[in-house]
Amino acid sequence: MRAAPTILHLDMDAFYAAAEQAAKPSLRGKPVVVGGLGPRGVVATASYEARRFGVHSAMPMAQARRLAPNAAYLVPRFTLYRAVSEQVMELLRRLSPLVEPLSLDEAFVDLEAGGAARDAAGARETGERLRRDIHEVTGLTGSVGLAGSKMLAKIASEEAKPDGLVLIEPGTERELLGPKSVRILPGVGPATGEHLRRAGMTTVADLAGAGADELVRLLGKAHGESLYRMARGYDDRPVVAERDAKSVSVEDTFDVDLHDRVRVRMEVERLAERCVGRLRSAGRSGRTVVLKVRRYDFSTLTRSETLRGPTDDLVVVREAAARLLEGVDTTGGVRLLGVGVTGLADYTQEDLFAQAAAERAAAETGGAETGGAETGGGETSGTEAGGTEAGGVEGQGPAGGAAGTGAVPAAAGRAGVPGEPAGSQGAVGAAEEAREERRWMAGQDVRHTEYGAGWVQGSGLGRVTVRFEEPWSAPGRVRTFRADDPELAPSDPLPLVAGQSSWPASLPKSRSVEGGGGSARP
Repeated sequence: MRAAPTILHLDMDAFYAAAEQAAKPSLRGKPVVVGGLGPRGVVATASYEARRFGVHSAMPMAQARRLAPNAAYLVPRFTLYRAVSEQVMELLRRLSPLVEPLSLDEAFVDLEAGGAARDAAGARETGERLRRDIHEVTGLTGSVGLAGSKMLAKIASEEAKPDGLVLIEPGTERELLGPKSVRILPGVGPATGEHLRRAGMTTVADLAGAGADELVRLLGKAHGESLYRMARGYDDRPVVAERDAKSVSVEDTFDVDLHDRVRVRMEVERLAERCVGRLRSAGRSGRTVVLKVRRYDFSTLTRSETLRGPTDDLVVVREAAARLLEGVDTTGGVRLLGVGVTGLADYTQEDLFAQAAAERAAAETGGAETGGAETGGGETSGTEAGGTEAGGVEGQGPAGGAAGTGAVPAAAGRAGVPGEPAGSQGAVGAAEEAREERRWMAGQDVRHTEYGAGWVQGSGLGRVTVRFEEPWSAPGRVRTFRADDPELAPSDPLPLVAGQSSWPASLPKSRSVEGGGGSARP
């Protein structure tokens, strides 16, 4: 514990939904829900207007629609969210070299390490200035917590929501924590919370009063001792600027259970390609390939295969995933598939390429000649929260997928899916591909040659409805077009604040460094 509240926790307010409201003037002040729009989609973020109806993150989208039938339901646009997140993180890095991102919209900052603050007054001033800077740069709001430890700073930011700042003075921790639910402490989820409730402990004060021995008896040595320290307000975890990824993974949840074994294998191959794309984008390789299968009855199976050395070769990962699938019974139906790589390293073992070629040669009959190892497979557009569940680079915040900057194929495992042969489809396949490419998703950015920038409000029956407006304009007009209208095309998101010529990385130029890393307007 520090003697001064110089650990800052920033949490952007309803980040995805707030970014959508900032980008779409017609949605400001109205309930907005961002997430997967399919039958099995889940809510990623709900605006504060939608939360009044009981909608919250991780809720099934079908339930959200029942609670708030008149809300705007949009697919996530991760390109926009990443761009805004980078602007926010750059502001934090100007305060201190020790910035620990937890996700796109959340981070810890060690203000003392950057000289931005050394006492409560300096910390409060820095926090207020940060909130002003974030609003000026992005048009969004964030809540700031300041305390002597990471745990208390995060609790303070929750108390500050929305758009506020709370500072916890050192020495007041136990008084603040005592009456709060045990669920407020890190490491206490639903299962642990229920276990403690059955033991008669519902508040943090109950945990502190029970003593370390009782908590160790209930929860085990490591968890019990850690929880007892936190209940007494002690948390010595440092702010860590760099966190090594433990795994790279990709998952998809399907709107309808998959029963066809060939289709299941095609989906596994597609996921392997996306996983390798992310692996290469991160500059990593991995030694263990993991397959995850969630069946029709919600039972989840995980299978893994450890290779002789780390690799980022698509063929090796795809064939390992296929071998793992052979040992899984999918006859009842599959609702989710995932492919991941663990045991990450910064190098590859070259003989794995020869290993892959040898395995392919052994599997072929008739003496067919085998080609060289396939090394294609850059990162493809992801489908996170757009009717699917998706993983990413563990330990580095949420994984990115495409943000709806292009028309989305209507079905996976068909023509147009990367890695699949398309030549045999002929003219019919090409026509199907063209139609699939013209499917528009609610919230997607578009541009019309005559009417300019807008976003998809809805589509169906061969028509697409677009509202033409920009973040800095008045609410725009709505027009409907044919889904294949050649004058309508997908586009990149616009900056949320007018005048940002170098979007997405632009920051106000009128900033001076103050106090060894703080920023302020002159």
